[in-house]
Amino acid sequence: MCRSIKTLRPPVTPEVGDEDIHAAALQYVRKVSGFRAPAAHNQAVFEHAVEAVALATKALLDGLEIRGGPGAGRRLAG
Repeated sequence: MCRSIKTLRPPVTPEVGDEDIHAAALQYVRKVSGFRAPAAHNQAVFEHAVEAVALATKALLDGLEIRGGPGAGRRLAG
């Protein structure tokens, strides 16, 4: 039904853009809902869920601190 969601935090994925976050959120909502594409009557709630998951993902990535390696102790840029 959907591909695996990849790890988005450095150093695993050094550059993460809004498109990466949206793609992960979309895959998550697809997996949880069981729909690749929702019916018309579910479209709004589906899109709202994707947006909410994307915002939560961005907040998580923005708040993570990387320890060890280059830039140790720094917060991720948002």
